[in-house]
Amino acid sequence: MAQKFTASAKQLKPDAKYGSILASKFINCLMKDGKKSIAQAVFYDAIDIIAEKVTDRPAIEVFTEAVENIKPGIEVRSRRVGGANYQVPTPVSSRRQQALAIRWLLEVCRDKKGRPMATRLADELLAAYKREGAAVTKRDNVHRMADANKAFAHFAW
Repeated sequence: MAQKFTASAKQLKPDAKYGSILASKFINCLMKDGKKSIAQAVFYDAIDIIAEKVTDRPAIEVFTEAVENIKPGIEVRSRRVGGANYQVPTPVSSRRQQALAIRWLLEVCRDKKGRPMATRLADELLAAYKREGAAVTKRDNVHRMADANKAFAHFAW
């Protein structure tokens, strides 16, 4: 029996221009309705905009650092104990950290209307690189909520 195709880490190939697995994953998440060439064009245009604004580092490193700055280390999960729901802080796996960072970044970019997507993406990536912007704020809120619910950490089993 032939092996079934899955969209797993084994199947994901690095992107053509930079050889980065993270960039390839990001392009796949950016893609809508199977239009990968449009997603690639948007991503590479955003990277070119970043390269114009940041001259001391390669733009792909700025992108990687921006995603690293958005990754959450801990999150809250709802747990029902004795008829009450508790927000229990739990550590986040590295794959989920990456998925959440990409999702939050794209969500923020898609919410801002009125400008081309490549410009919005470049601006948000530069803000995340400087530890600013809406995606980093979202991460900080998740960390703050986990810190506030630290008293319920003993419910994480």
